Amino acid sequence: MQDTKEEMIVERIEKLKQKKNATILAHNFSKPEVRNIADVVGGSSELTKGANETDADMILVCGVDFMAEVAAVLNPDKKVITPSPDAVCPLAKQLSNEELLDAKREHQDSEVLLYLNSYAKTIALADCVCTANNALKIARTMGHNSPILFGPDLGVSYYISKGTAKDVISIPDHAVCPIHNKISVDKLTEVKTAHPQAAIVAHPECRPDVQDMADYISSTGEIVNFCKRSGNKEFIVAADAELSYMLQNEVPGKTFYPVNESLFCGYMRIPTLAKIADALEMEKSRVVVPRKIADAARIPIERMLEFS
Repeated sequence: MQDTKEEMIVERIEKLKQKKNATILAHNFSKPEVRNIADVVGGSSELTKGANETDADMILVCGVDFMAEVAAVLNPDKKVITPSPDAVCPLAKQLSNEELLDAKREHQDSEVLLYLNSYAKTIALADCVCTANNALKIARTMGHNSPILFGPDLGVSYYISKGTAKDVISIPDHAVCPIHNKISVDKLTEVKTAHPQAAIVAHPECRPDVQDMADYISSTGEIVNFCKRSGNKEFIVAADAELSYMLQNEVPGKTFYPVNESLFCGYMRIPTLAKIADALEMEKSRVVVPRKIADAARIPIERMLEFS
């Protein structure tokens, strides 16, 4: 139940949303109370689609920095704000323009598919982008007679290569999600031994050996859908622990075991109700992508939306 103070902040948020014709996008890894006041909740695919389809004048993004950049790229004439300008994505920081340009020069016959967990200036150099939700579908349309340059995430690169039999070159060859990469086979085996009847669901940012143990691999949103329709009653969740707690609420009657109960992306949890209310009222921390970069980045993002 909400306490009186929280109820007052929620009421303030709702009034500000109506007054400013604002919409709130929140990632699945956000805090529960933040997801509860959001207009769109989901993984990167759902948030991108929400940003692309909104008729709001203001878009507030509760997630990490690249998510807010994507919303700004798709809405150059709208106000895109964030309640957490310090919420950086450690994965997105691992691929630079210079590394991508070097790889393109080395593999001139390749196509570039970037993980959406990238910054707009890097996305602007890509042929297309993808999320965990649509990575396999989009990769199958690319690289028919040439390799695919993919980054930044070794886990997703492995997921694409295994799922499509495509020639995938990882750029850079060391990029990982620092949260999902902490999920080990040893810990997963320990939880599986304790719950032998449980199916293993995993995010593709997990290590390849963890993926090889999974019964189902996909985005946060698709993991929720899979667990809803599955005949299994128990699941081991190889992902940010927030997904396990979200699943427990979204899929009643089934049981979910996080591989690591304390494994959370701290950056995703920076937005709070108070910060959201302040951001809406003061319209601070506006996210602006330079028009030239935004125009170039919009092409691969819109291509992804068309393929999806």
